[in-house]
Amino acid sequence: MAEPVRAKGTDGRGRGLLLASALLLTACGQQSAPPAAVGHTSAVASAPAVPPPSASPTGLTALDPCTLLSPQDRSAAGVTVLGKPKTIAGARACDWTVPATFGVTVTFDEQHGLADLDVTKKNATKTTVGRHPGLKVADKKAADGTCAVLLGVGDHASVQIDVSNTGFSDTPLACRRAGTVAGLVEPKLP
Repeated sequence: MAEPVRAKGTDGRGRGLLLASALLLTACGQQSAPPAAVGHTSAVASAPAVPPPSASPTGLTALDPCTLLSPQDRSAAGVTVLGKPKTIAGARACDWTVPATFGVTVTFDEQHGLADLDVTKKNATKTTVGRHPGLKVADKKAADGTCAVLLGVGDHASVQIDVSNTGFSDTPLACRRAGTVAGLVEPKLP
């Protein structure tokens, strides 16, 4: 497996947020693995020595990740279930698991912007979704049916959209699904 996405300057001993891998695994109802065993689309970020100022009330703190997909949005994305709020390593998230099909998780990282994430360049592609810069992260060689779209929200926050196909196959389909959800979520972000 490829190296996980980590906040720059972290040592990876599990002190910080384990986002994408935990999200991908919880999206399929599986338990998350410890940081040493995570896959390619994981994002691990440790708390900085001096935390940045928290987002303003009009930023991510004012949003609920489970309200980002309206019934119409869910239909457009092929999501037939309601989202379930989660907290993953201290980060607010919402998980939608479509039985026998795929899972999608949207996670708010209110401490780390895109520049803070150390993404393996061979697995990441720069992108823009609406007015937000982003990264699409997928290990095409692994062909494991997982894909993440990370969106920058200012300098010190990001939103992560993770998709994991049931059976962990068809990575291009997972990336299309992640891109669709990112396009639906993005206009609602600060």
